[in-house]
Amino acid sequence: MYIEVKDACKNFVQDGNEFVALDHVSLGIEKGEFICLLGPSGCGKSTLLNALAGFERVSSGSVTIEDTEVTAPSINNITIFQNYGLLPWRNVLKNVELGLESKNVPKSEREQIARKYLDLVGLNGYEKRYPKRLSGGQQQRVAIARGLAVDPDIIFMDEPFGALDAITRMKLQEDILNISRKEKKTIIFVTHDIEEAVFLADRIVVMMADPGRIKSIVKVPLGAHRDRTSEDFLYVRDKIFELFNLKTEGYIEYYI
Repeated sequence: MYIEVKDACKNFVQDGNEFVALDHVSLGIEKGEFICLLGPSGCGKSTLLNALAGFERVSSGSVTIEDTEVTAPSINNITIFQNYGLLPWRNVLKNVELGLESKNVPKSEREQIARKYLDLVGLNGYEKRYPKRLSGGQQQRVAIARGLAVDPDIIFMDEPFGALDAITRMKLQEDILNISRKEKKTIIFVTHDIEEAVFLADRIVVMMADPGRIKSIVKVPLGAHRDRTSEDFLYVRDKIFELFNLKTEGYIEYYI
């Protein structure tokens, strides 16, 4: 198994009280999978992502990537957040080159690589613009290009489209799905949007709160091309919605 979470628990102490963010979570992820962590606020999905990315250590249990315990962020993986994280004093091209600089890629190669990924995310011609002259969707495309440019093994995404309007969000969902197929990257994507999860994921990890736990893992039986209006898509969406209304306690196997 490429990524493996075994019986992971994460506890926080707040105002003298212990809070259980993750409660005995186990999960296996194959190389090249697109996994969505789906659930309401407080279900532990961002905590699980942070543990996988190395930003937090679990209180007990284990998190491993290729049989190596995750104890800190790796330069081989990148994380894309909702706030873009662009440097306002750098133009688009220089923002994309930032990660390449940290990996000591020769200057002669950096621009070529950066332009390749700007073209991939549909920003060819925007190289000289600064972040303040970009829309939110364009800024997020720059952040995605910057992440892809360093050729990561794993891309972690924490509700990256959450602040965008619906139309821009849908377009970026299509873009990241196409990129994931073309680049064959392992992507772990946090969302609270059921339709977004069904549109993107190979498998959806349905999480519940109080305490944060996995309720079900659902394989999405849709092909690479996904039509939000098709009967198959709507059927899967409705079945995922039903999972949140089931009163069953603990993990359940679920097949669509």
